[in-house]
Amino acid sequence: MADTFTNGGGAEQTAPSLNALAQYIKDLSFENPNAPRSLTPQQQGPEISIQVNVGANQLAETDFEVDLTLEGKASIGENVLFVFELIYGGVFRLRNIPAEHLHPTVMIECPRLLFPFARQIVADCVRSGGFPPLFIDPIDFAALYRQKLADLQQQEQPQAEA
Repeated sequence: MADTFTNGGGAEQTAPSLNALAQYIKDLSFENPNAPRSLTPQQQGPEISIQVNVGANQLAETDFEVDLTLEGKASIGENVLFVFELIYGGVFRLRNIPAEHLHPTVMIECPRLLFPFARQIVADCVRSGGFPPLFIDPIDFAALYRQKLADLQQQEQPQAEA
C-alpha cells in the first residue's frame, strides 16, 4: 500500500518509497592460510585493514541491484592471520524519488540497509575461522559517496585541462 497525500492544489501525489525486494550473499571467501599456527595466542593484537566498495546496476525502471563489497585482512607483521571478501547484494525498488535524489539514494541508503547483515556475516565467518568475531565499525556511506564524487571530479579536471 502506497502512502498518498494531497498538495495545496488538491492533486494527489504518492510518497517516495524504498523497498528491499531481496538480499543475498553473492560471493564469500575466507582464508586462514597459516592455520593452525595463526590460532595460537599472540603477544600483540593484529593489524586489521578493511576496504569497502558499493556498486549498483539498474535492473528495471524502478529496480536496482546494489552490491556492498567488504574485503579485509588481519596480520601481525608479515604473518597473515586471515583474509575475507564478502559481496552482499540486494535488490531495491525505488518509487517516486526525484531524479536528483535517485543516485544518492541508491548509493547511500541501499548499502546502509545492507550493512548490518553483511557485518554479521563477516563476524560469523571470522568466528567460524577460529578467531574472535570481527565486528566492523559502522560506515558513513554518505561520506563515502561524497569522497567518491570528489575523486571522480579530480580525475576529470586533469583531462579537461589537457
